[in-house]
Amino acid sequence: MFLLPTRSTLRGVASLLAIASACAVGAPTSSASVDTQPNATPAIPATPVGSAHDFDFEHGHWHTTLRRRLHPLSGSDVWADYAGTTIVHPVLGGRANLVELDVSGPEGRLQGLSLRLFDPKQQRWTLNFSNAAAGTLELPMTGGFGGGARGVFYSAEAFGSRPVLVRFVIESTSADTCRFEQAFSADGGVTWETNWIAVDTRS
Repeated sequence: MFLLPTRSTLRGVASLLAIASACAVGAPTSSASVDTQPNATPAIPATPVGSAHDFDFEHGHWHTTLRRRLHPLSGSDVWADYAGTTIVHPVLGGRANLVELDVSGPEGRLQGLSLRLFDPKQQRWTLNFSNAAAGTLELPMTGGFGGGARGVFYSAEAFGSRPVLVRFVIESTSADTCRFEQAFSADGGVTWETNWIAVDTRS
């Protein structure tokens, strides 16, 4: 699934929060946690291998409940709740899929999509996010499921001027439910702060 702040605040996945900041009505981007000191880009951790049909379980229509942390990496524990729909369209015989997210809550409406593509040479998936406000694809995340029900994906992003690792976990918890979680690490993967949790139930 996906999404977060605008390209200037968080490129790439920062996706999950990207849509949120860009599309939520009256939801300004927080700069309280911005670190103005330059830092090296963190190394992306190794990921499980993928297979061409890792996402077959997710094809179809879903009811989505979503929570997002409003001010990541600031010490704040204030969250916003949303509900709506997710639609996953298989393309290229299942070797790619297109995800549409549309949820609303007290903080506004979040709309976005994720184009997922399988690279047979690298045996990894890329998750390519876009939000309704930007209209462009962000930097991809890469990863796979390793033959199991839990997929792990990473990217190196910039949250403000602070380099962060972004981790996105997709887990098939039953035939009719799946869970998504995004987290940031500002210390090279030593510690993680979750900022996006979604649960999909098949509709």
